Amino acid sequence: MILVHHLSDSFSAIFKRPHFRELIRHLEFAGVSSLPIVLICVCFAAMVTILESAFHMKILIQNDSLVPGFAALLILRELGAVITCLLLASRVGAGYAAEFASMKVTEQLDALKLLGIDRYWYLVAPRTLACALSGAFLTLLANFMCLYAAFLISNLILGHSSSAFLAGFRVFVTYKDLLFAAIKGFCFGATIPLIASYFGFFGAEGAEGVGQATTKSVVASSVTIIIIDFILSWLFSHFY
Repeated sequence: MILVHHLSDSFSAIFKRPHFRELIRHLEFAGVSSLPIVLICVCFAAMVTILESAFHMKILIQNDSLVPGFAALLILRELGAVITCLLLASRVGAGYAAEFASMKVTEQLDALKLLGIDRYWYLVAPRTLACALSGAFLTLLANFMCLYAAFLISNLILGHSSSAFLAGFRVFVTYKDLLFAAIKGFCFGATIPLIASYFGFFGAEGAEGVGQATTKSVVASSVTIIIIDFILSWLFSHFY
């Protein structure tokens, strides 16, 4: 019941006029500051994906000509969005949960209430909007960088020509894949502050409570992202 009220209050606050200063600040924290670690991790994940795919294709059918197309499809539909937002959950979600839990311990949340400031409007809504927009933006950037990394591996290590990679890309990938990836990133990103604020606002008291809120937030966000990914993938499969 507490979770339902929390989500209800959070969504109500999101549709109010946002606190733009907080929104810009968290766009920088969630989006810009997360960019280097996201790009590094997803690029290496893409390179591992195409190398492993080529290795197993050669074993099974003695031909890896379809690997570039399959790799591009996997990157756009799954890899870019999921890995990006799991990284956001561990970096941004943990920070938000610790911040909210610390504000509870130091009675800053009570101070906001005494001042007549809606904590959902001031704290949750800007972070949720910022993470949702950052999730979509970082997912698109991550996908482009993943494709470029896969192209380099395909060309330099696997020996596929540029035209072969692009031909496979055109056969397997459509504009819908990019659109659906951005939607996934938006949805995944939005869940992170909602979960972090729940564990931060309603966690245990004291320093131990801060640690528990941080841990539970990262675990719950990661599990939620995987579940939402399954649901969205199933829904999007009806549009291909």
